[in-house]
Amino acid sequence: MKFYINEEAKVKEQYTKAEGLSTRISIHNKYSTNKMGLGNWYFTVFEIEEGMKVLELGCGTGSMWAGHEDVIKKCSEIIFSDFSEGVLETAKSNIGEHPNAEFKTINIQDIPSEDNFFDIIIANNMLYHVPDIEKALSEVKRVLKKGGKFYAGTSGEKGIMETIVSWMGIPGAYVNTFSLENGGEKLERHFSEVKIERYIDSLEVTNLDDLMDYIYSGITFKNVCKLSKEEVRTILESHVENGVLKLPKDPGMFVSLK
Repeated sequence: MKFYINEEAKVKEQYTKAEGLSTRISIHNKYSTNKMGLGNWYFTVFEIEEGMKVLELGCGTGSMWAGHEDVIKKCSEIIFSDFSEGVLETAKSNIGEHPNAEFKTINIQDIPSEDNFFDIIIANNMLYHVPDIEKALSEVKRVLKKGGKFYAGTSGEKGIMETIVSWMGIPGAYVNTFSLENGGEKLERHFSEVKIERYIDSLEVTNLDDLMDYIYSGITFKNVCKLSKEEVRTILESHVENGVLKLPKDPGMFVSLK
């Protein structure tokens, strides 16, 4: 059984509120072996210069902007957007008020902006949710200035949940429609130059309660795994060594030039 993670109705259900997303973020903050943090690493890749106009699509809780208020201040205009009003309210609270910042509900497949407007567009860990990826990338290209950059964070196909479902006997249950392996060819149809940056990291989990909360915080695992929670926990326990359960992470980012 395969669950394709761009089924729009299910995605809307999953991201109506910020609690589930916050749970998924928290396990990375607590157990990642790379202490830089993925959000901080993103800012080593971004090239946001003074006076630029920036759009973030799918900003989620806005947590990656903590400690990067200086970057926000550089922008002549910055729009934080998400298609979930509930999640966007959390982002407003986390990011705070800035005179050059707006918060908008936006669907990447229909961006309400004039052509050639933004210098930078960011869409991290959200393109695999989009039903029509070609339409979405066409819209991004349309509103991005010539010479502008599109930053798209995603993960590879050997990550946390892919490993977990293989342990549960359902390998291939997660199909990432915009991964580090297959996203490049999609981007190359729309942008003149596409390169990939990778972030080296893994998880070392010492409390299985946190991992159980993580895997059940979204709807995907519930749909593909028919085992009871007790059975799932028993399988996870079988992979614990010296009190630690190790899991791979495979994050990265595409940088595309118009």
